[in-house]
Amino acid sequence: MLRVEGLVKQYGETLALKGVTFAVEQGAIYGFVGPNGAGKTTTLKVIATLLQPDAGRVFIGDVDVLRRPGAARARLGYMPDFFGVYDNLKVDEYMQFYADCYGLPTAGRERLIGSLLELVNLADKRDAYVDSLSRGMKQRLCLARCLVHDPDLLVLDEPASGLDPRARVEMREILQELRRRGKTILISSHILAELAEMCTHIGIIHAGQIVLSGPVEQVQREAGARVIEVRLAGGHGAGAGAGAGTGADGAPADPNPVAGVDPAVLEAVRAAPGVRSVTPAGGGLRVAVEGDDQAAAALLAHLVRAGLPVVHFAEVKSNLEEVFLATTGGEVR
Repeated sequence: MLRVEGLVKQYGETLALKGVTFAVEQGAIYGFVGPNGAGKTTTLKVIATLLQPDAGRVFIGDVDVLRRPGAARARLGYMPDFFGVYDNLKVDEYMQFYADCYGLPTAGRERLIGSLLELVNLADKRDAYVDSLSRGMKQRLCLARCLVHDPDLLVLDEPASGLDPRARVEMREILQELRRRGKTILISSHILAELAEMCTHIGIIHAGQIVLSGPVEQVQREAGARVIEVRLAGGHGAGAGAGAGTGADGAPADPNPVAGVDPAVLEAVRAAPGVRSVTPAGGGLRVAVEGDDQAAAALLAHLVRAGLPVVHFAEVKSNLEEVFLATTGGEVR
């Protein structure tokens, strides 16, 4: 539905976009993540035909956005991070105004506006003035306005910004319903935990470049080592503890002890190929291992050969905050 190819944009001495390339599949909810100043809003403005890049191409379906901006606007709905609403209009008048802007016929318009307000849970506010609405209601009204011309692609820049937890849940449910209705959604947000629950695909942009893009699970795996949770029967692996100094027989103690873990078990786990680190967690161990499914299978085989009574072996999925930090190398600001 959306192809972005080699976008470059420079502001004075600052190169904001350095060849940004990614694609969004039909029917996907694509989360666009990056630290402040990474180029998210600049990219979205180019897609929304509001900014001309210095180089690159953008396609919505088969429409060249840069060469045919009018045709592109007919296929997309754009919700900016800072949007204006006309406070002196009623909700119905506001929707009628945008229906006029898009040249929609008057026949059937009342039914269309009613269905859109029903979708965003504002049907009972049709005769209310916009300035009487809460922030969350205004954002839902802005989303309804983006849908008035039935676009194929929604481009939403921080749609949950400033919303309370209840309003964020409502927004998430609306976006899920839009996906079920066949819409493709590109959403920029800093609320990473919510993106993980909502999105099918994730793209991470850093310093004007895409560093990871793809299905959520694939991106989580590519961001770093896989983490496997291992639990052993009969309390093996816990209770012995290890400390600095010497062992009971006078031999040097483990130079990298893990509190509460039997040193013999720890040594056996660390000896597995590709193991990065071992940490205690929830009565078991979390083992970070490099590689794909074969590496995880090799770890399990190694533990069994070492005689460890494995009763639980499962991958722990990293959350988006961990992925974000691993790929951008900085703090979430």
